[in-house]
Amino acid sequence: MKTYFFTGFPGFIAKELVKEIALSPSDEQKTFYFLVLESQFEAAQKTISDLKQITFDHVHYEVITGDITTPSLFKEKQELHHIDYVFHLAAIYDLAVPFETAYLVNVLGTKHVNEWVKSLSDLKRYVYFSTAYVSGKREGIIYESELDKNQEFKNHYESTKFEAELLVNDLKDTVPTTIIRPGIVRGNSETGATTKFDGPYFILNMFDRLSFLPVIPYLGSGEADGNFVPVDYVIKATAYLSHAEIGEGKTYHLTDPAPLPMKEIYRMLMVEYLGRRPLGKVPLRPVTYFLTFRKLRQWVGVEKEALAYLVCKAQYDTTQASEDLSSSGIEIPPFNETLRPMVSYYKDHKTDPEKKFVIM
Repeated sequence: MKTYFFTGFPGFIAKELVKEIALSPSDEQKTFYFLVLESQFEAAQKTISDLKQITFDHVHYEVITGDITTPSLFKEKQELHHIDYVFHLAAIYDLAVPFETAYLVNVLGTKHVNEWVKSLSDLKRYVYFSTAYVSGKREGIIYESELDKNQEFKNHYESTKFEAELLVNDLKDTVPTTIIRPGIVRGNSETGATTKFDGPYFILNMFDRLSFLPVIPYLGSGEADGNFVPVDYVIKATAYLSHAEIGEGKTYHLTDPAPLPMKEIYRMLMVEYLGRRPLGKVPLRPVTYFLTFRKLRQWVGVEKEALAYLVCKAQYDTTQASEDLSSSGIEIPPFNETLRPMVSYYKDHKTDPEKKFVIM
């Protein structure tokens, strides 16, 4: 029997990762425990009900209420000493999150999970979901082995995820640990399915709102890489690396090894969505200023903080991830090959209130 413990459920990536592991070929019994806030209990139960429709009878699920921001984690004392795999995905991902909120969940929450993980004597792997953007404002080649380079950060999301990864990195000598650093996650490469229209979908939000204009210009020079990765690649790679012996003690960039420049991604998205090409260029400084007005950024559907990713010229090296995934057959598909389902899914669901990202 294998036992799994997840934070961040029933979030998009956690749910897809559970599905991937639960459906992996095996007659071995698997039990999944999910630590969720009381406010998420019903949503978690509904997601489990959906999972039960597609997974095997020897896969079991149990929801435990608790809060990673409290040292005890669990609302009531739980006898969870025998856990094989811990996946810590709970975090605040909003680029505009206030520091206090981000620090409480991302840093203190991770500290509390770390303390509990250290008590698990039978643990086979602790998998921590970080982000490639712990590199902050650094530019040039960013290696998977690098973390603290005295970098500055574009927002509190990045800075607190950096601090959290430092805490997890310190466990590597005593706890079998794998750190996953995805790029900006988008929908499924084949179906386009996603739960929230954030990240690259901010561009589609803008095109949708500004489609009445005769001309839509480029934003800035667009020379920075657009590192968008489909969720199914992130899920398959994580499931493989978290179980493979070769993954222990390593940090992986699950990013695009051959990313396109943002200018090209911007053009491709506009052609696919509107059947038009951008004309002219608007400097980012006035656009950033206009998005300081709440009503305007809510109307256009773009977070002001997202614009910083259009100019940061970071290149994420994927040598370790590529080498360790080489025998698995898991590869990231090129952006242009997955563009159509991404845009098609957005068109079909753009009015769904559950998929709208709330911009404050």
